[in-house]
Amino acid sequence: MIHGPDLPESARRVPYESPGLPDHRSPLRFLWWLTTSQYRRVLLGTLWGTTWMCALMLPPYLLSKTIDEGLKARDTEALLLWIGAVVVTGAGIAILGILRHRAMTRIRVDAAYRTVQVVTRHVTRLGSTLPRQVSAGELTHLQAGDIGRIAQTLTITGPGVGAVIAYAATAVLLVQISAVIAAVVLLGVPALALTVGPLLGKLHGAESRYREDQGALTSLAGDMVAGLSVLNGIGGRPLFAGRYRERSQALVPLGYRVAAITSWVQALTACLPMVFLAVVTWISARMAASGAITVGELVAVYGYVAALLVPVSSFIEGADDLPRGLVSARRVVDILALEPAPEEHRTRLAPPAPPGLLHDPVSGLVAVPGKVTALVGARPDEPRAVVDRLAGYTDSEASWGDLKLSAWDRTALRRHILLADNDSYMFPGPLRSVVSGSTGRSDEDIRRALHAAAAEDIIDALPDGLDARLENQARNVSGGQRQRLQLTRALLADPAVLLLVEPTSALDAHTEATVAARVAAHRHGRTTLVVSTSPLVLGQADEVAYLVNGKVQATGTHGELLADQPGYAALVFRGSTEIPDEAAVAQPVEGQSR
Repeated sequence: MIHGPDLPESARRVPYESPGLPDHRSPLRFLWWLTTSQYRRVLLGTLWGTTWMCALMLPPYLLSKTIDEGLKARDTEALLLWIGAVVVTGAGIAILGILRHRAMTRIRVDAAYRTVQVVTRHVTRLGSTLPRQVSAGELTHLQAGDIGRIAQTLTITGPGVGAVIAYAATAVLLVQISAVIAAVVLLGVPALALTVGPLLGKLHGAESRYREDQGALTSLAGDMVAGLSVLNGIGGRPLFAGRYRERSQALVPLGYRVAAITSWVQALTACLPMVFLAVVTWISARMAASGAITVGELVAVYGYVAALLVPVSSFIEGADDLPRGLVSARRVVDILALEPAPEEHRTRLAPPAPPGLLHDPVSGLVAVPGKVTALVGARPDEPRAVVDRLAGYTDSEASWGDLKLSAWDRTALRRHILLADNDSYMFPGPLRSVVSGSTGRSDEDIRRALHAAAAEDIIDALPDGLDARLENQARNVSGGQRQRLQLTRALLADPAVLLLVEPTSALDAHTEATVAARVAAHRHGRTTLVVSTSPLVLGQADEVAYLVNGKVQATGTHGELLADQPGYAALVFRGSTEIPDEAAVAQPVEGQSR
């Protein structure tokens, strides 16, 4: 999305409740849809852009009249009249420039927000099938670069049309002065564009390849960050970091090539118009010296050509922006073309009564209703695969009560079985609404959940308490505070089954012990499964399941597994020189009885 303090608050709000149905049959059709979706604004921008560019041709004409009919004729009244006309025209051009810029800015912002809305809507519709088709890094690159390029492409709808009309108007004015000069100017301008054109073609080809490689590299970086704990657990972080470094270094030469071609394009864009202006001025000066044109007409020709550089630059910029926009629109179109996995009609809506066992046949895990079950695995990806199956995110034979999860309506299942991990997104807004969402919980319920997550200190530290505003992803609080707020949100949802993945990984030992005890008390009588290797969390669980090679090898209390399973003890107390006894591990916190 487009962010930043340069946009007013009103511009940061979503502009439309429904952005419309995008035409994603091709990149060009998508850009055309963005244009027609705001056709009134585009027409207004075209009007202001055309009027502004044509108005740029008036000052040279007025200056020629000032010289010929005022200075040369020594007519003071005519001189003052034409000078006044120049001043008024300059003021009018300034106003038109402001109106043109405002209209084009609104067109760009509308296109960017509309693209964000349709992509977000479609990504939400894809749901859990999205990560299997598009990487997080690709989506990040789409947001960071492609949407801005698409928005910039729509700028050609105003200045582009205006440039064509201004070019035609200048031709009429030059023909009235000299057919020779008109021919030189009108043939020279296309020659400038043709000179830069081949370089633009090379630039767009190199940029397209660079964009693809950069997107793949960003995807690799995103995958590394997302799986950092897994990579650390299996010792693969150096291998993946080395692979990222190699691919990054391989991308450097292509980046240098793009930069080199860009520098030539910019140099020629700045130099050639000046050379062309010098040539036209030299021809006009010789004609003025021979008496073929007047001194005022010489000044007018210079002014026309100088003003004509504006539409010429618009031509070149449009030729540069359009291919870039098409490349970026291709990424959007590819995402919009994705379809969610086909899903058969599922009718189950209500949880089993009485509460049933949550069972994963693949691993053999059974979560007993009304208890806190902990899941420990030697490899971090194995417990995650189990909770994904139990949450219904992957197809499996997992069941709840006497019915398989595959028979459930997905929306209803999400409401009754909640998977909460540290990757869950936190939207900006008042803290009260961020943690309660659409549940409409009272302040008393919110404070009770905050207490269970040991997050009261966050409220006390913020100046407005529950009304304090959290930034996107709660970036204005620490990582540990954000994790406790995520846990608060999960507790407030109060699902029948709560699946927590490493809910205390960013907390210190004292806070972790407090959270483990309070969450167990808060969820009393509800089914809770916690994935963790923390002995402080495991000590508060009613039952612990030890996972080896994707299968439950042993179950029991934390103390029982410490005594009977050496591998479990080594995993839980990795790096510790002493393994505490069962009584010490199960010591209650804050007087809680177990």
